[in-house]
Amino acid sequence: MPASRLYASSAWGGRIDWAAIGASPSYDEMKQELLEEGRRLADRPIPELTQELYGLFEATGNRLAYEGVYFERRRRLTTFALLNLLFPEEPSYAQHLEEIIASILDETTWCLPAHMQGQSVDRAIDLFAAETGFALSEVAALTGQRLPRELSDAMKAQVNRRLFDPYLGRGPYHWETADHNWAAVCAGSIGAAALLIEPDAARRAAMCAKAVGTMNHYLSGFGEDGACLEGPGYWNYGFGYYVYFADLLRRATDGRADLFEDGKVKRIALFQQQCYLSGNRPANFSDAMPRVNVHLGLSDYLAAVYEDMEHPPLAVRAAFLDDHCARFAPALRNVIWFRPEAPRGADWQPGSWYLSDAQWMISRRAADAGTFGFAAKGGTNDEPHNHNDVGHFILLADDDPAYAADLGCGEYTAGYFGADRYAYDCAGAHGHSLPTIDGRLQASGAASRAVVLEASTSELEDRFVLELAACYPSSGLASLQRSFHWVKSSPPQLTLIDTYEFAEYAKPITECIVTRCQPRILADGRITLAGTRHTAILEYEAGVFEAAVEERMFANHYGVQERYYRLQLIAKPRTSKQFTAELRFVFQ
Repeated sequence: MPASRLYASSAWGGRIDWAAIGASPSYDEMKQELLEEGRRLADRPIPELTQELYGLFEATGNRLAYEGVYFERRRRLTTFALLNLLFPEEPSYAQHLEEIIASILDETTWCLPAHMQGQSVDRAIDLFAAETGFALSEVAALTGQRLPRELSDAMKAQVNRRLFDPYLGRGPYHWETADHNWAAVCAGSIGAAALLIEPDAARRAAMCAKAVGTMNHYLSGFGEDGACLEGPGYWNYGFGYYVYFADLLRRATDGRADLFEDGKVKRIALFQQQCYLSGNRPANFSDAMPRVNVHLGLSDYLAAVYEDMEHPPLAVRAAFLDDHCARFAPALRNVIWFRPEAPRGADWQPGSWYLSDAQWMISRRAADAGTFGFAAKGGTNDEPHNHNDVGHFILLADDDPAYAADLGCGEYTAGYFGADRYAYDCAGAHGHSLPTIDGRLQASGAASRAVVLEASTSELEDRFVLELAACYPSSGLASLQRSFHWVKSSPPQLTLIDTYEFAEYAKPITECIVTRCQPRILADGRITLAGTRHTAILEYEAGVFEAAVEERMFANHYGVQERYYRLQLIAKPRTSKQFTAELRFVFQ
């Protein structure tokens, strides 16, 4: 099938009419974002990727310096490609597009330094090399004869040299059998690029067959509940590339190869609408961001495939600049797969879900007073992008600072992925709402896991009870049961009960709440956590704890320093081997 036919229709049967999109007011916000970014970039020269920048990661562990320039170049590609498609009569867009394509073709490698790990340039394929090849292939397919023939031929030759030849002849690659986003992004990008520009049918079929095999490995990383343990940002990313490849493959085979038929794929698709607590604020366990906007194109496409899929609220739409990596594939589909006429609510539909494989409890409560969200997790301390966080929980309301927070993703450095990972606040147990036993934090590793004793949801309340003693080896604990009782009144309230039993003798205990609200101690047994719109009162038994507040700073994913508070309730000395701590969060 010619590549042009793969884009002949949208997911709903209509042709992609770029002129109509360009003229439609439904796309005005998207177009304005593109036009503004185009004006910004047009006034600047193409930044250079120097050897000095490339060597910084090896020398210092810093990724941001090189990657900032790398992604700025990819932003030029994505911006001017989309502007050229929307407004082909403007010659400057074509000129800027041709210039950045030529510059990218001259790059020594399309891989990031952090991913090379001693590989030769001619063999290495990482996430971003695969994405770049896919992007160039799509640009070539979509622009058709608009690009100079010499440049178009050079694009295809470089994709062949950097992706197709190594994939077929120099593997296998570690990601070919991975069960996380690398598998979907790398294999999906190469398979999609092959469908678009590889002229040899046998080579095209071979690459697609390899890609489908890797996609099966990717799906194996999900439980039957469909939860993405890496959060909605990685759902957008990894599952997005699964969908992009699956869509092109289904079109290329006239539906004979349909990767959407697997029931597990549907459950993964539905994870998005289950994981949000309010607006763009998800249950951001692991290396998920506290705010994750939604790719409306991807969501609307999946809603056309699966009738149970909810069209997200327009308010949570991912803006063009939200993706700091400026990936072309999602940016394109946020335009061509968007359904302006789709029915949407002002916020997500309320509900509660227990995801049994992930051991996540998630609840979204909508009331006259606002939208309230609660989430808690069991699981293990050996998960993708792992944090030591078994038994951790999140509590928030509307757009207020989180009353019980997950800090999310820290800055990606060599150390963050090295032996010192759990010294970082984002990943370590000390940066989560978890108790400390005799000065000990939770241990990392697969043996540090929860046992779910109860998980129930209803219209009026949710209950979640975990056994956590295995997370504190050598602590002397015989049992630690953590119980959550979420009452969906208006406004709701959360009761947390930790029941400790020591095998031989009592040991010191400190309850910890990680919050973005500055705690204010009202009295013994009452602490206020004031948000912008709401206030939560934390109540506990007077005379049992000594309260202390620690203000801390951490580097977020973008290297920006942020503030949070560790509220510590230090249990007073006792002799009994049994101890129960009851904390109640009551919204005012």
